Amino acid sequence: MMAWLRFIVTATIFALVTLVSLPLQYLFVKTGVGLQKKFPLLFHRLGCKLLGLKVHVHGEMATQRPLLLAANHASWSDIVVLGSLKEISFIAKAEVANWPLFGMFAKLQRSVFVEREKRGKTHHQASEIATRLASGDVMVLFAEGTTSDGNRVLPFKTSLFGAAQVAIRETSVQEVTVQPVAIAYTRVHGVPMGRFHRPLISWPGDVTLGPSLIGLLKDGALDVDVWFGEPVTIDGKSDRKALARLMEERVREMMMSSLLGRDLVTPRAESVDAAILPDSAILKDVKKL
Repeated sequence: MMAWLRFIVTATIFALVTLVSLPLQYLFVKTGVGLQKKFPLLFHRLGCKLLGLKVHVHGEMATQRPLLLAANHASWSDIVVLGSLKEISFIAKAEVANWPLFGMFAKLQRSVFVEREKRGKTHHQASEIATRLASGDVMVLFAEGTTSDGNRVLPFKTSLFGAAQVAIRETSVQEVTVQPVAIAYTRVHGVPMGRFHRPLISWPGDVTLGPSLIGLLKDGALDVDVWFGEPVTIDGKSDRKALARLMEERVREMMMSSLLGRDLVTPRAESVDAAILPDSAILKDVKKL
């Protein structure tokens, strides 16, 4: 009974906030005023409050620009979590643009929509992302290309990492910073979540959005860790496949440290090579960067 009462109250407040926020953000985007970046930050922070998401941040987002964030993806709520921390935009799959309500949210956050399955469009899509990076927008790439069950990190797709190199080739920037970001849902109502309860928040590809949203609105009170790992600076000669493997390795390490409750020992980075574990199998490839 209490869960459904919470759902009714939370859903009502969310609907009222949305009715006010959507036209305001539409106006900000159309007029190009500075609030088009700041307003989504406030909206997502309120969203975290309504959904009962308590965000614990480890590390800091890099200050260098252009900046591409490479993150794992377990749930639609990842967008709310990351969006509550900084002024960012997302790289989303094309079908999101047509979703009821959430598609409008994505457009008003100035997301870039991509069709990952159509290889012929890869360069055009990378160029659009590159333009946004060069203009100073921080772009979030959910590099797995889909959502997982929240217990693991899926292999990172390499194609859109090429957007960082396109930004160098097609714009005036000389280097692009790429930073790994890990998102891990760890507790529900203060109790360690574990594999059994993580479906409360995870949203793998075969689960529809409606039940997932209703479940979170009913239950709430979730703890989530967000890790900002050591960034890597690349240039036009960088190997995007090696870069993708490195980001995947670092994201997996950070995520598992949260899920297993272990401290993460991160090497101190004063250069690209210093940021990589000496015994990493990726080291030889990354030295080509």
